[in-house]
Amino acid sequence: MTTETLFRDDPYARNCDAQIVAVNERGGIILDRTVFYPTGGGQPGDSGALKLADGQEIPIVTTVKGGPDDGDDTIVHVPAEGSIAPAAGDRVTAEIDWERRHRHMRVHTCLHLLSAVLSYPVTGGQVGDGKGRLDFDIPEAGLNKDEITAKLNRLIDEDHPVAAEWISDAELAAQPELVKTMSVQPPTGAGQVRLIRVEGLDLQPCGGTHVARTGEIGAVTVTKIEKKGRQNRRVSVSLNS
Repeated sequence: MTTETLFRDDPYARNCDAQIVAVNERGGIILDRTVFYPTGGGQPGDSGALKLADGQEIPIVTTVKGGPDDGDDTIVHVPAEGSIAPAAGDRVTAEIDWERRHRHMRVHTCLHLLSAVLSYPVTGGQVGDGKGRLDFDIPEAGLNKDEITAKLNRLIDEDHPVAAEWISDAELAAQPELVKTMSVQPPTGAGQVRLIRVEGLDLQPCGGTHVARTGEIGAVTVTKIEKKGRQNRRVSVSLNS
């Protein structure tokens, strides 16, 4: 069983018609297709609602990847506690909390720009609602918040196109410099790996959702630079609005 991942081809899709194919023993709902992004790659899972044909709604608090019992290629929509229990075969309209998702998209793309501004190995990262951070392997750091903020906003204002493309596992293996993250390796074994290209600035494997142009991110601020261990520096950024 595989869930069709509509968000991967169109991150701007806010809703879709779908059919419930299973409800697992924990109450998680598996659809045949979905616009909901599941937690992964440092990006939180989407929230929103599943709307039944009779008008009832099931609030979805988060979305996760299915486990071995669900099917590794499935996506599980986690309903709010006390929600009505749907049945396999029910038709629904799946609708994400678009404003929250769009903030995730803006932040995630901004972090790609941050990795271009600071060309050091990335040891970790997290996308949040309106904010995010990357950890860098920097032995001697003389990082300046105002300078990094200015560089980020310049790249944002230049309005570079952002697009997804695919390469084979073999092509990625031949270009190890594309992988910036030290702690998390991109998933391979399926034959293809998804890349996100910020035109003229950045190209790296990523399965997350992104805006179509950097100008859509809007103004940002580097809010904090922290020392996390001998060589680790954490740079946090926030959307200004």
